[in-house]
Amino acid sequence: MPNPSVLYPFEQVKPVAIPAEIDYPESDGKPLGETDLHVTVILYLRQALRHFFRQVDNIYVAANNLFYYEEGNAQIFVSPDVYVVKGVPKHDRRIYKLWEEGAAPCVVFEITSRSTRREDLGDKRALYEMLGVQEYFLFDPEGDYLKPQLQGFRLLDDFYTPIPHDPNGAVYSEELDLVLRPEYHLLRLWDPETGQALPTLDEAVEEIAEALERAEAEAQRAEAEAQRAEAEAQRAQAEAQRADSAEAQVARMRAELEELRRRLASK
Repeated sequence: MPNPSVLYPFEQVKPVAIPAEIDYPESDGKPLGETDLHVTVILYLRQALRHFFRQVDNIYVAANNLFYYEEGNAQIFVSPDVYVVKGVPKHDRRIYKLWEEGAAPCVVFEITSRSTRREDLGDKRALYEMLGVQEYFLFDPEGDYLKPQLQGFRLLDDFYTPIPHDPNGAVYSEELDLVLRPEYHLLRLWDPETGQALPTLDEAVEEIAEALERAEAEAQRAEAEAQRAEAEAQRAQAEAQRADSAEAQVARMRAELEELRRRLASK
């Protein structure tokens, strides 16, 4: 019997390989931060930046989730301590895939230490530079090795250039429109428009509690004023009633006096 592959070679169809779906892990197994100092700075930056941009729909602020930047390769990722992306929805994500989002971070913070300094100043800096991260900030909360304690870099002609400090060691972020200022172990964010620091979570809770106390005290004062006003109105009403009664009594007495005079005159 003839071989059909010889008679009809054009009918021989090779099966199409369906690529297996790639699993992008959500964790690298590493902790959020090295010490309480590192965790405190990371959580403050995330909370403060989210609050600062709360009314802006297309700014996403994240901390320590896995950032995949090479499609199809689940082994290639980075986990910035804190980063900000403009031009994407602000909903929470389990991981960040650059090719799906279409936007790289505009700002990255790394809360560094002596054990991570080589990576933070070497591989990560080169990667963020390559990805087009406009501003890269390194902060050493313990002041252990980084001098000055806060260092910032801004992308200029595809390469990072240092951002100058003011006399207090603060730097200005053009991307965030905020001033970054070291305060002991904390990297504090300041709003140059208001001249106020973005509060920590504890400070925000304390401010809310104080505002509630002031509102309650004001409500109590207003209630007391209303009660005093009501009492005054009641007193005024009673005085008016007494005055009306006295006036009516005087009118009766005058009528009686006139009647008496009339009687005496008629005799």
